Amino acid sequence: MRVAVDAMGGDNAPSVEVEGAVAACREFGIPITLVGDRERLEAELLNHQHSGLDIEIHHASEVVGMHDSASDAVRKKRNSSVRLAFELVKDGKACAAVSAGNSGATMAAGMFVLKRIEGIERPAIAQVFPTLKGHTLVLDVGGNVDCKPIHLVQFAIMGEVYARYAMGIANPSVGLLSNGEEDSKGNELTRETHAILKQTPLNYAGYIEGRDIFKGTTEVVVCDGFVGNVVLKLSEGLAEAAGAMLKGEIVKSWISKIGYLFVRGAFSRFKKIVDYAEYGGAPLLGINGVGMICHGGSNVKAIKNAVRFAYDYAQSGVTQRVADKLTRQ
Repeated sequence: MRVAVDAMGGDNAPSVEVEGAVAACREFGIPITLVGDRERLEAELLNHQHSGLDIEIHHASEVVGMHDSASDAVRKKRNSSVRLAFELVKDGKACAAVSAGNSGATMAAGMFVLKRIEGIERPAIAQVFPTLKGHTLVLDVGGNVDCKPIHLVQFAIMGEVYARYAMGIANPSVGLLSNGEEDSKGNELTRETHAILKQTPLNYAGYIEGRDIFKGTTEVVVCDGFVGNVVLKLSEGLAEAAGAMLKGEIVKSWISKIGYLFVRGAFSRFKKIVDYAEYGGAPLLGINGVGMICHGGSNVKAIKNAVRFAYDYAQSGVTQRVADKLTRQ
């Protein structure tokens, strides 16, 4: 059960990808296949203590850049590192593919190589958010900016299964993101979706507002990719800004500096909770296999944790469970 890591896709590739993969192999015992330019990867591995670790290299002669179109990953660049990572999953030589490259290209490669689960029209990018009660899964966070009600319903089904079997939540509740809790709120898309979800056997809690995400009101939150991506980027920016503002306030007076000495442990724990690197990446739900999409600027910790989450996701059997759920709807 190897994890294929697209070692050429991120902003700081391949150094960050290689170091993160080595760390995942060392700390979690997960066998790794690095996909990318063999010469560069072999040279990068020399910078790390990897003797005795189960790390292989699969050569890829092409790279899909951040500004390339998604179609380049599947049509023009057939030997790209991201496509070949998914090819390894398809051929049974890896249980999951992890990439910090072009997210659109990663999604396209996953769909083209592994295909969609039967009954799923559009795969979705899901993201785990920290909340006051634990964690909440939000989807879609950027894969589909224009959606129909059936797409959001399918997102709800996939999210519920993932929360149940990959996150260990016994009976996850599902909320539909809207601009108010009343049935009269929302737009045409959310109102139609709301009516359908009420008729499903899902543990559907109805409309929720943006502020409810971090309260942990529901374990799964469904929205279209346009709204979801705004939520994701706003959350990342808010966490960074809050940290910077807090630091600025602390250094303003000696009293604040002294006070910080007593609470710095709490601040460190808070920083860890809101750090996206702790969650690694976002699973691509709806494809016949496991794909993990990471932030383009991922650091070593993020890559390491993405590998771990991808491996655990593969062990959970979510893909087959989603297919089974669809047949019973």
